[in-house]
Amino acid sequence: VQLVESGGGLVQAGGSLRLSCAPSGFAFDEYAIGWFRQAPGKEREGVSCISSVDDTTYYTDSVKGRFTISTDNAKNTVFLQMNSLKPEDTAVYYCAARYLPIGTSYSAQKPLVYEYDFWGQGTQVTVSS
Repeated sequence: VQLVESGGGLVQAGGSLRLSCAPSGFAFDEYAIGWFRQAPGKEREGVSCISSVDDTTYYTDSVKGRFTISTDNAKNTVFLQMNSLKPEDTAVYYCAARYLPIGTSYSAQKPLVYEYDFWGQGTQVTVSS
């Protein structure tokens, strides 16, 4: 079971990037997918989440209105569209999957590190001022 991320890079402040997260060995249908980020010297924080149960989404306050989480039609890939990027968005970004057993009622909420079962390798996002 793997999550493969792509899409990071270097961008100027105000620019955009789109991160992708694709599963290998499982389907997203029974999972919540979260995006996390970790800046140097800081703890990993949950940024956004999407629930496969009801397709609800969550964003932490600092990215609301700038980031959008979505899936493709087949739910094979999860995207994090990041617009109006700021230098403080600089971090390694990780996607992660949280298993939701069949019948679970789950609406997207702030993703917490300990709740997630599988992690991607991380992708660097650097925003220059």
